[in-house]
Amino acid sequence: MKIENKPFPKDFLWGGATAANQCEGAYLEAGKGLSTVDVIPAGEDRFPVMLGNLKMLTCDDSHQYPSHEAIDFYHKYKEDIALFAEMGFKTFRLSISWTRIFPNGDDEKPNEAGLKFYDAVFDECLKYDIEPLVTITHFDVPIHLVKTIGSWRSREMIGHYERLCEVLFDRYKDKVTYWLTFNEINMLLHLPFIGAGLLFDEGDDVLSVKYQAAHHQLVASALATKIAKRINPNFKIGCMLAAGVTYANTCAPEDVFKALTKDRENYFFIDVQSRGSYPNYALKMMENAGISLNIEPDDLEILKENTVDFISFSYYASRLTSADPKVSAQTEGNVFASLKNPYLKASEWGWQIDPIGLRTTLNTLYDRYQKPLFIVENGLGAVDEPDEKGYVEDDYRIEYLRAHIKAMRDAVVEDGVELMGYTTWGCIDLVSASTGEMKKRYGFIYVDKDNEGVGTLKRTKKKSFEWYKNVIKSNGTIL
Repeated sequence: MKIENKPFPKDFLWGGATAANQCEGAYLEAGKGLSTVDVIPAGEDRFPVMLGNLKMLTCDDSHQYPSHEAIDFYHKYKEDIALFAEMGFKTFRLSISWTRIFPNGDDEKPNEAGLKFYDAVFDECLKYDIEPLVTITHFDVPIHLVKTIGSWRSREMIGHYERLCEVLFDRYKDKVTYWLTFNEINMLLHLPFIGAGLLFDEGDDVLSVKYQAAHHQLVASALATKIAKRINPNFKIGCMLAAGVTYANTCAPEDVFKALTKDRENYFFIDVQSRGSYPNYALKMMENAGISLNIEPDDLEILKENTVDFISFSYYASRLTSADPKVSAQTEGNVFASLKNPYLKASEWGWQIDPIGLRTTLNTLYDRYQKPLFIVENGLGAVDEPDEKGYVEDDYRIEYLRAHIKAMRDAVVEDGVELMGYTTWGCIDLVSASTGEMKKRYGFIYVDKDNEGVGTLKRTKKKSFEWYKNVIKSNGTIL
């Protein structure tokens, strides 16, 4: 049988992915507290806030805040999950809003209304035999904890996160099997406020603050794994990386080594979560940078004894780097700085489209960790032009996903990579995390809402809806 006709493993988990702050809306409903993502505005102030350079811990009347309504999944989840079921989803990746469960983060008791909401969402998924894949925190920190203890700067955050995990694991132990501890944990280094609720003052040793916060998150992730296995040994706990292989701009040895070091910046987190210890290159980097981590006596043992079961990651684009300071033409719209690759086309937001880069990334991660992998984000952000009925002829999205699924299949069938599943990003249109826009659409389902927040929120199937339905039905043999 030809490779292109071979199906994926019979238990392969096909589905789609969302995040609470980008789809739920109802940002203060039923006792929910204010979260970091709720105060990040759309527009020119968005990146300064996400970087932690512009302090914005409340909402005002001069900014628009996309998370406040988003696409109103909070009230429309039954309709949306029914559409996911119609596509044949085997799994649905979603995240918990921390402040729905603990509005302030340090509350004595969890908010029952928030717990009941996720009970209802999980029950709706299970009604259609859709396996929930749950991210515990997806760019989400209670504002109260930012104000009172400095968020993940403080070791106290570990205890608050443990309490959240304890409540979630106990409450949903019979409804959820697959959990991710932190979304794109390496984002902390690139967008510190959205990744970890970090703010910076003049005179701060920014790098030291970031890596100390990273240590706290890594310990918290390990403790979450420990709690999970105690409550339900059948839980599967994963970490989550914003991935994408970095190419050297030339075969000059300096460029090749620069590419290696850029990849290591991101692998560092997963090395700890998967292997259970700090890699020597990271220890040496911190030593050379004058970073001295405050590590408690039991921390290293906690990391060693509580590694994750699988590695999940997002993949949108590969990256290109050079050691030559004169080479500076970078792509637009990328959180991860990258040179423009002349061999690749780019999306409307400058993300370089590289399906083979996905195959390379899969092989690199599997070679490195020898643990099952899970692609939990992959997709094309594009401006969709609906007709008068809301229908979108999104052949460009189909083309993008088809090419990436083919590369994924090559990695599994030809290369022997162990891959658990694939959830496309934004299976329904939602607010863009990077830009706060609605016009940057990823979904198979069009949502009638524009960048200014105007629209009916009506859901309409795009052309890609039926295409993905057939992909899943054929287990990847019909693309």
